[in-house]
Amino acid sequence: MSLLVIALVLGSAVMHAAWNALLRSNADRLWAMAVMCFLCAVLALPVALIVPAPAAASWPYMAASAAVQIGYALFLVRAYREGLLAQVYPIARGTAPLLVTLGAALFVGEHLALLSLVGVVLVSGGIVAIAFGQGRPDAGSTLAAVATGACIAAYMVIDGVGVRHSGHPIGYAAWQAILEGAPMPLVFLAIRRRLPVLGWNRELAKMTVGAAISVTAYGVVIWAMSLSPMGQVSALRETSILFAAVIGAVFLRERLTARRLLGAAMIAGGAIALSLG
Repeated sequence: MSLLVIALVLGSAVMHAAWNALLRSNADRLWAMAVMCFLCAVLALPVALIVPAPAAASWPYMAASAAVQIGYALFLVRAYREGLLAQVYPIARGTAPLLVTLGAALFVGEHLALLSLVGVVLVSGGIVAIAFGQGRPDAGSTLAAVATGACIAAYMVIDGVGVRHSGHPIGYAAWQAILEGAPMPLVFLAIRRRLPVLGWNRELAKMTVGAAISVTAYGVVIWAMSLSPMGQVSALRETSILFAAVIGAVFLRERLTARRLLGAAMIAGGAIALSLG
């Protein structure tokens, strides 16, 4: 991986942790997620109309990714019902890198060097250590977080293949955001049987910021996967747990423990191994 790709993926990790914190801080997380996803689609539409459209071969991948990401959104909302940011987030993110690496090996034929494999294991192990560094998470939230991680692995592999068929990574990212976000109000309506009146307030302002951060963060990841191996990009992005731990402690008043600090060191070592591999 080049230094530019590493820097951008790390920036994406910061943004991803930030929008998760915004979601976790909201009283109605399902509504917040639906609005953020829809706003992502709105923000992505001008980009999609300006840049070249992705090749036809990539559209099935975009549709499949959008469906998986809707599932991801619902599982994440469920996980945050009782779980803390510092517990749910690491479990969800920690299950993904090894699954992505396995998926890349099975479906794309990628072979990671030994150092890169060590990095994936360190990052994943560090995230799990952080997750269980402050008591045992709620069982329902834990299962939902694991399901979230499986969705992450699935859409990362799908998008990693799809973007390589697209010819235009930015166009692919924009249309993928539209396909995911546009149906989210209908998903919310199907679950709640009503749509709240949407007026401009502090919560909507937070969701707008979250949407802008979210669509930018994943757009960077899709672009990075067009240039570098999927397993390395996915695992390096998992350093977002470091930033989530800090954000959770500072803004959500979640306590850091020695075990979580050890996990952070494992993640840092894994990120270095990935960058060298």
